[in-house]
Amino acid sequence: MAVVLSNARLTVYVLTHPWERDANGVPVPPNPNTRPAPIGTWPGAVLEQPEGSWTMRLDPAAWPVEPGDTVTDDTGRTWTLTSARKHTVPGCPAVDYVQATATLNPPEVP
Repeated sequence: MAVVLSNARLTVYVLTHPWERDANGVPVPPNPNTRPAPIGTWPGAVLEQPEGSWTMRLDPAAWPVEPGDTVTDDTGRTWTLTSARKHTVPGCPAVDYVQATATLNPPEVP
């Protein structure tokens, strides 16, 4: 078993879900230049993966989060979530967390 320790204070911005749909029924995301109000700041973990994506561990209080939501850290970096899943342990809520993958905005250029 591996333990991922907190290495950042993460602020979560959740978009309105589900997104509105256009005349053809296609989901239309909100304006990317308008950030929603933050829902909270919690300790969390952010790790860059070898292929350039990022994995995150968020406090379960941030749930529900979905692809398209954004996260910032205390250094000013911003990520857009590409997936999120809540992990719970029955009878032991102290170890619950939200596992997420994200892309850095703007992406790092090698």
